[in-house]
Amino acid sequence: GQEKLNCNPRKENGSHVVLCELGNPMKAGARITVDMELSVSGLEDMGDAITFQLQLRSKNSPSPANASVTVMVPVEAQAVMELRGNSLPATTVLPASWHRVEGSRRLEDHGIKVEHIYQLHNKGPSTVSGVTLRLAVPSQLGGRILLYLLELGTEGGMSCTNPPGLNAEQV
Repeated sequence: GQEKLNCNPRKENGSHVVLCELGNPMKAGARITVDMELSVSGLEDMGDAITFQLQLRSKNSPSPANASVTVMVPVEAQAVMELRGNSLPATTVLPASWHRVEGSRRLEDHGIKVEHIYQLHNKGPSTVSGVTLRLAVPSQLGGRILLYLLELGTEGGMSCTNPPGLNAEQV
């Protein structure tokens, strides 16, 4: 029959041990199957596997023959990332008569300022580190300047690499 095991965590010789009572008395030659579900946190930096040592011991007849078995369980941290973006203003129209002023250092001579804001969210269930986000921004179209990249800023402990041509004319 199926029964829930009574398991208790404890420390033994510097290791974390989970002790489960299977039942007593047990008939000689009895065969049992045990399915265990373990919840282990902090696996993000554990690599690609975690190892467990399993051992069956009897209180009635302790024996050095109670061999342990090593079980290796693959670990795969999962996280759902979501990228959100917004432009301020959402729509921009240049007048047909507007022309860029070559060599000017005034912002308004290069067009209308548009701020693009991107937010990268981790929706879990695991934490993430070492995430790389690459944004491709079309700065030219048909050999003409489409967007003049003025500056790049970050918040929240991120670091960015400036793209080539960032504020090339020092506006």
